[in-house]
Amino acid sequence: MAEHGIPWPDGTREEILRRAFKLHQTGREIARDLKLREVSVQKVIRLRKKEAQSGELGYAPVLPGYHVSKTTEETDAAGNVERRWIEQKPAPGDTFEVPAGHVVKGVSALTDPDGNVKQQWVKTREAPPDPLAVAEGLKRAFKGWRPSARPIPAPVETIEDLLTLYPLADWHIGMFAWGRETSVNWDLRIAERVLGAAAADLVEQAPRSRHAILLGGGDLIHSDNQSNRTARSGHQLDVDGRYPKVVMVAARLLVAMADAMLARHELVTIRILKGNHDEHASVAVAYFLLAWFRNEPRVTVDVDPSLFFLHRFGKVMLAGTHGHETRPHQMPELMAQRWPSIWGETLFRYGHTFHLHHKRLLGGEGGGVTVETHQAPIPPDAWHWGAGFLSGRSMQAITYHKDYGEFGRNRIAILDGGAA
Repeated sequence: MAEHGIPWPDGTREEILRRAFKLHQTGREIARDLKLREVSVQKVIRLRKKEAQSGELGYAPVLPGYHVSKTTEETDAAGNVERRWIEQKPAPGDTFEVPAGHVVKGVSALTDPDGNVKQQWVKTREAPPDPLAVAEGLKRAFKGWRPSARPIPAPVETIEDLLTLYPLADWHIGMFAWGRETSVNWDLRIAERVLGAAAADLVEQAPRSRHAILLGGGDLIHSDNQSNRTARSGHQLDVDGRYPKVVMVAARLLVAMADAMLARHELVTIRILKGNHDEHASVAVAYFLLAWFRNEPRVTVDVDPSLFFLHRFGKVMLAGTHGHETRPHQMPELMAQRWPSIWGETLFRYGHTFHLHHKRLLGGEGGGVTVETHQAPIPPDAWHWGAGFLSGRSMQAITYHKDYGEFGRNRIAILDGGAA
């Protein structure tokens, strides 16, 4: 073979093949390095592949990336091999392994007219977090931390006919906000300090009702996994702190608040609802609290996996949901249809929703249910600040009388987290 009519130097063809099949260079790279025409280089490479596939090369050499696919022999009458063809074909690629933390989302294939697969594409996506892995992370985070050996003494006197509900609205533990961007600084350290102090004040001011309910309204934790994105929409989240540390702080805040409630109320029920930010972490936190208070007879941890909370107290019906699936205006109809016996046996019905971060009242006594959306105690992050969302910040406790409905409420206003 010659280049522009001039014979190639000895060994040029072998050098082309060496670069193509041992160094895995492209035809363009080889032509550039050897100062040859690319079309001539490609012709040499195609010829060698053709020789391999037609069986002319035998076993030596087997081209890199090829394998012996078929051996054909021609023998004489005595059985002696007179001719042999060794066919080579491109070897199949490495077995596909799903990346760690991913699951197969779908498979696409390119086939020939006979239906044989020529190429295949495997599409993956990030796997949802494993609740057991989250629980294991909690176990590691709390290693060495032991509950008090002595139970908290029960209050001497409580009011039998009263029940106090502590609705925890969208605490978003782990959220980060930069004050120069959002007017208020917020991080894991500030959250534990501000929310912990507000919760302690709230319990101290509440009436000494016999029974109290700690209702986590969902989105207790800002991010459901270490990727720091929402599970459904994939939105990037501003997060402060490693995931196990965030879960540890959330659990520590709830334990501290429940301990304060045990000192003020005789009986405490804990229910942690799922939100759109913590669908999996909420389950792990609930089971952590179940284990934490397993030897405390005055605490009941409700681990019902549904999106709804329901409680009857005399003539009072209480229901709650985060609000990302069932909207506030749906609550009256849902309460009447799903729990008709409790509906019929009560006179005062209250629906509690969260998710929107601001206070809103919907319906009223005329419709049979007063639906309330609660303020969140946290400042806006960068996205909510930029989108123009406005709301106050507070925590509150609502006390109900078993015969007369809402008896009163106390509210802790939260003014800021840290100076901008």
